Amino acid sequence: MRRSGEALPSSHTAGSHPPPPSDRSDWATLRRLFPYLWQYKWRVAAALAFMVGAKVANVGVPVLLKNLVDTMTPKPDMAQALLIVPIGLLLAYGLLRFSTSLFGELRELIFAKATEGTARQIALEVFRHLHSLSLRFHLERQTGGMTRDIERGTRGVHSLISMSLYSIVPTIIELVLVLTILGVKFDSLFVWITAAALVLYIVFTVTVTEWRTQFRKTMNELDSVAQSRAVDSLLNYETVKYFNNEDFEAGRYDASLDRYRKAAIKSQRTLSMLNTGQQALIAISLVLMLWRATSGVVDGRMTLGDLVMVNAFMIQLYIPLNFLGVIYREIKQSLTDLDKMFVLMEKEREVRDAPDAQPLAGVDATVRFEDVSFAYEPARPILKHVSFEIPTGKTVAVVGPSGSGKSTLARLLYRFYDVQQGRITIGGQDIREVTQSSVRHAIGIVPQDTVLFNDTVEYNIAYGRPGATREEVEAAARAARIHDFIVATPKGYETTVGERGLKLSGGEKQRVAIARTLLKNPPIVIFDEATSALDSANERAIQSELKSAAQDKTTLVIAHRLSTVVDAHEILVLESGVIVERGTHAELLAKQGRYAQMWALQKSEAAPLM
Repeated sequence: MRRSGEALPSSHTAGSHPPPPSDRSDWATLRRLFPYLWQYKWRVAAALAFMVGAKVANVGVPVLLKNLVDTMTPKPDMAQALLIVPIGLLLAYGLLRFSTSLFGELRELIFAKATEGTARQIALEVFRHLHSLSLRFHLERQTGGMTRDIERGTRGVHSLISMSLYSIVPTIIELVLVLTILGVKFDSLFVWITAAALVLYIVFTVTVTEWRTQFRKTMNELDSVAQSRAVDSLLNYETVKYFNNEDFEAGRYDASLDRYRKAAIKSQRTLSMLNTGQQALIAISLVLMLWRATSGVVDGRMTLGDLVMVNAFMIQLYIPLNFLGVIYREIKQSLTDLDKMFVLMEKEREVRDAPDAQPLAGVDATVRFEDVSFAYEPARPILKHVSFEIPTGKTVAVVGPSGSGKSTLARLLYRFYDVQQGRITIGGQDIREVTQSSVRHAIGIVPQDTVLFNDTVEYNIAYGRPGATREEVEAAARAARIHDFIVATPKGYETTVGERGLKLSGGEKQRVAIARTLLKNPPIVIFDEATSALDSANERAIQSELKSAAQDKTTLVIAHRLSTVVDAHEILVLESGVIVERGTHAELLAKQGRYAQMWALQKSEAAPLM
């Protein structure tokens, strides 16, 4: 709704950077996530049970291999043993392998509902919360970076749950089982070698990964910046073309991509260092374990099957541990991404319903502004002690120069912001004491700058009252004088309007907005320069329809063209946030004041066109 010179809240620099990280710890983020998972506690318990079953079966495989190797060791009665025992062991081996996969799939199947349900609930809460935030927040935000934060946060829920439940916890269970078997069946040195190697491995991995996190965070921030620039440039495609700035935009985007590339290379360099160190620790520990096992075989303390079992245990342990750096990094990144999304969810609402707010009651649609003062910033007052009344069924028009605060009246009536002094009432009820939803349900607006959804014409008109029938949509389109244009297009009401409605002309978009408001049929209507995008012929043609739409409705008309407000019951002249004149068209002309000057100026400007 912004026109040249119209006062708007300062954007500062909040929209130019990613949201600042919170000081919440990783454990606090996990605690924030826990209530969502607790709804699926029985599924979590079942998934954990299947996971334990899978790990028990997995640990059983090396034990079975040991028995198979020992059985195959040459004995006097070898021939008879080969006919019976190996077949049973081979069948048991196949069963254990199948059980490992079966329990793993059952675990994922059981827990999929919990993972997807949690991600869906959190994403929906963020979406609803963003719609509940004030207009100030949405003027300051950058769409590309914010949507990327939400996308990464939702993905982080999946990663966090899958990494912790499917990787960390199973590895811990398997580690405990393996160390128990090694400690009971062999001497304690096997346990100490394994434990020491694991401690060194984990400490090294965690330390290096913590150090690497700064590079990963930088990558994500630069990625968000690049995404924001790309989306912003594409949304302003026409402006880019108007000023022939394709190369300039490509250069800005390339600069962002180059910074991201450098950060990614630095991150990869440190990742290679981490992986090399991990492999060195794994190799040293495997050599020590196999040296101890082979010494036991030579000394007769261990069988060949024991050697195979120890080797199999080490391989099974180190395969998941080999991904510990990746897992830990992904968990840390998922926690960071999830925290960013929680920060969005916890963003304070500037305008919120009172704790005991009730819906707007009664049929009285009288609107009153009582001594209203408002400023987007304390140093820049926009409205100063504004008072007026729009009786039910009457029309009040507000005129004045750009930047005088006309559109701010509409924003305050919609409760996009709350007044700092005075009050606004509908039917005698302070709009701060009733629900925002009921206030907005009672008001319809035709803005100066209409932005449409990238969907069909029918969808955009029906948006005024979701669920309306096709006949009702067409009736609203006829009333807005756009039906004939729609049916003349190849796809009729199924014609898509493009991003922000760019496939339609300004006048066509405006008439879609008028049809949408007519379909909503609210008791209070705001026309904010509703015919500004129409030519004179169309303006005259639609003016009677606007009058018909405003019939018996409380109507606020914000206008620049004085010819559109001559029939208003009262006209207010607003300058620098102060009402300097008020009266009917005839009364204001008779006063020979500011309104009369504006009228004379517009008449003289229109004279050459007559």
